[in-house]
Amino acid sequence: MKPTRGAWCAIAVAALTLATGCGSGGGDDGGDGASGGAKKGGGSATIALFLPETKTTRYEAFDRPLFQARVKQLCPGCEVIYGNADQDPAKQQAQVESAIAQGADVIALDAVDAKAVAPQVNQARQRRIPVIAYDRLITGIDYAYFVSFNNVRVGEMQGQALLDALKARGTLGKGQIVMLNGSPTDPSSADYKKGAHNVLDGKVRIGREFDTPDWSPDKAQQEMEQAITALGRERVVGVLSANDGMAGGAIAAMKRAGYDPLPPITGQDAELTAVQRIVTGEQNMTVYLNIRAQAYKAAELAVALANGDRPAAPAKVDNGTSGIPAFLLDPTAVTKDRIKDTIVKDGFWTVAKICAGEAARACAGAGLR
Repeated sequence: MKPTRGAWCAIAVAALTLATGCGSGGGDDGGDGASGGAKKGGGSATIALFLPETKTTRYEAFDRPLFQARVKQLCPGCEVIYGNADQDPAKQQAQVESAIAQGADVIALDAVDAKAVAPQVNQARQRRIPVIAYDRLITGIDYAYFVSFNNVRVGEMQGQALLDALKARGTLGKGQIVMLNGSPTDPSSADYKKGAHNVLDGKVRIGREFDTPDWSPDKAQQEMEQAITALGRERVVGVLSANDGMAGGAIAAMKRAGYDPLPPITGQDAELTAVQRIVTGEQNMTVYLNIRAQAYKAAELAVALANGDRPAAPAKVDNGTSGIPAFLLDPTAVTKDRIKDTIVKDGFWTVAKICAGEAARACAGAGLR
C-alpha cells in the first residue's frame, strides 16, 4: 500500500461536528483521565499517536498520515508525537512513558500487547491524560475511548466468504480447512476468531488452527507448510486467514506445495498486493476497513479531549474492567466483483495501481478496464 502521504492529506473532507453534550463539566474525570488538565483553549496541544508494527502496510501508509492530517486540519497549532513499536511491547511501553514525560495532552494507542501496556495507560490516567485505544482494545484498565471496527463481524464475513467459495467449487465437506488467526497478544484477534467460528463451526472440518505470533506472514507460511504436511495436500480445501499479510504467506506455501488452482483463502485490510491477488484469482476475498474514517474519528476525539470536551459515544465495549465508550465502524467484505464499487470508489486504491504488473490482464474480468 504505497500512496503518497501528500495525496491522502490533500483529500477534501467535510468537517464532522463532534457532539459535546457530555463535556467534562467539573473536576472529576470519572476515573479515565478524560477531563483532566488537557484543556487547550488557545488551540494548541500535544497529541501522541503510537502504532504497533510495520509489517502490515496500513499503519505507515494510511493510519499515521491520515491521523496527523486530520489533527492539523482541526488544530493547526497542535503537535503530534509519533512512534511505531515494530512489534516490540517494551519499545511501545518506553514510547508511551516518554510521551507522558514530555507532557502529552492526549494519547492514541494501538497496542502491541494489550495487557503489557496497561501500566503505562495507568500512568497516563494518574496524570489525567486521556487515552484512546485505537484499533485494538486495551484490557484491564479504564480509559477514555475505543475506536475500531466491529471485529466479530469481520470474522463472520471471512467465514461466510470461505463457505460460499467452498460451495461454489463443490468442495464443501470434501476436505478440511486451515485457520490462520492473528497474534494472541492482540484482543482483536480473539474477536476475528470468534466471528469465524460463529459461521464455520458445524459446517466444515477445521484440520489445523494457529494463533500466529506478530501477525507474521513468514510464520503464517511456516504454519501453512506444517498443516499441508500433517493433513496431506489433497485434504486442504480452504484457508481462513485473518489478514492479507498472512494470506500472502499461506499462498506462498501452497504454491510451493504445488496447488493448482489454489484453494480459496480469505484476508483483511485490502492491501494492494491482496487486491491484485483477488483480481488474478489467487485470493478469494479481503475485508475492507475504511481506515480514513477510523483515523479521522480518533483524531477528532483527540482534539476534542485536548480542548476539554468529551463527545458522546454510540456504544460501550466491555474490556474486562469497564465499559469503554466506543466508536465501532462497519467492515465491508470485498470479492472480485466488489472492488470497483468499494475500494476504487472510495479512492483507497486507484485502478492504475491495482491493474499494474501481473494483474493488468485480469482487470477486465474484474470490471476494472
